[in-house]
Amino acid sequence: MLRAAVLLVALLVASPLAARENLGVFGDWGAFRDPQVPRCYAIVAAENGARDHAPFASVGTWPKRQVRGQVHVRLSRSAAPSAAISLSIGGERFTLTGSGADAWAQDRRMDAAIVSAMRSAGAMSVSARDRAGNRFTDRYSLDGAATAMDAATVGCARVR
Repeated sequence: MLRAAVLLVALLVASPLAARENLGVFGDWGAFRDPQVPRCYAIVAAENGARDHAPFASVGTWPKRQVRGQVHVRLSRSAAPSAAISLSIGGERFTLTGSGADAWAQDRRMDAAIVSAMRSAGAMSVSARDRAGNRFTDRYSLDGAATAMDAATVGCARVR
């Protein structure tokens, strides 16, 4: 819960207060609405903290684009250009696409599979090789993820 509160404060300090509405903090996850875009998202900071970048994982809804449950991961280090980016949840493994410090599911079907796996697991991790060839892993708690994702979806349900 403390990490979620720290994340909430960091997000609010990093952007104008009017730009995001807090939809709630659920376990280690927070849910927000950005009415200017509009979009809603659930987000969590990595347990291992920042290295080159402040790592986080998010699941977003973009109602005007008709996108729901889009997975995005900010890696703690920039991945090597040809590095495989692997997301592990429970016993499932997904190969993400991305460049630099950002990674996404390869398509909407993979987004849905990842979100489904997140709802029933307690933790997830993302691994890759950085530009120097060193392997790194970012770890995430999934405590509160399902409720935060639901809050984000409901937060944008009436936006079209």
